[in-house]
Amino acid sequence: MAMLEDILSPSFGSMRRQIRTARRHPTEILWRRCLSIGSTFCESVVDAGLLSWEQMVSSACRYCLGATKKRGVIYWQIDREGRVNDGKVMYYGPDCHRLKDCNPTWISALLAIREHRPKDSYTTSHCFFGLHLLMDDGRRLMDVVVAVVEAEKSAVILSEIYPQYIWLAAGGLGEVQADKFRPLREHRVVLFPDTDPDGKAFDHWFKAADEVMQSPFWEESPPIRVSAFLEQNASEVQKRRKIDLVDYLKESGRI
Repeated sequence: MAMLEDILSPSFGSMRRQIRTARRHPTEILWRRCLSIGSTFCESVVDAGLLSWEQMVSSACRYCLGATKKRGVIYWQIDREGRVNDGKVMYYGPDCHRLKDCNPTWISALLAIREHRPKDSYTTSHCFFGLHLLMDDGRRLMDVVVAVVEAEKSAVILSEIYPQYIWLAAGGLGEVQADKFRPLREHRVVLFPDTDPDGKAFDHWFKAADEVMQSPFWEESPPIRVSAFLEQNASEVQKRRKIDLVDYLKESGRI
């Protein structure tokens, strides 16, 4: 399995040194061994014409992507303090769509199985994927717009297409929870829900944004915008397919 620092990225070493874990946790050791672009996901993103190889490597470095021996991608959840909370393992086909017969798996759960421990042996708290990109490194991050999508895949791809934003991912509609927005306070935040025939995803995100803005921790922070772009522009056929922003951009020839 090729390691990222062995391929193209002289800047990856410095990024890796920035990400230090305050608490010792088995996942922290694992993620350092599993950084890789050897997943089917990375390959399929390039083959599908969504990113060039150079862009894929750049984004893999940015998000510290990993790979399993069976070529699944590992989306490491690293918080704003650089702590590795957990990692989600997902499998994709050559068409860059997730394999429906392979459910996402958490690294913490796999560790528990391997060590014959109860599934909740490793206490983890999930955060937005990509949150480590908001670590204080001297940049004026308050001036940068934080864009949040549902899927990790979308954040990885969109970060190269629209680099003026910092792209995060909730990791699923059920993961859009008010408390996860705490690290984003004082930032300008835009949410990009997926679409569906009944607008349920948009409504869910809109209600979550309203809940966050009513929370005491969001006082004096900018209002959260919920983009209606897909609701207004996706066709009925696309809504039935429940596409996301990457799907729309690809199908409209913008990628």
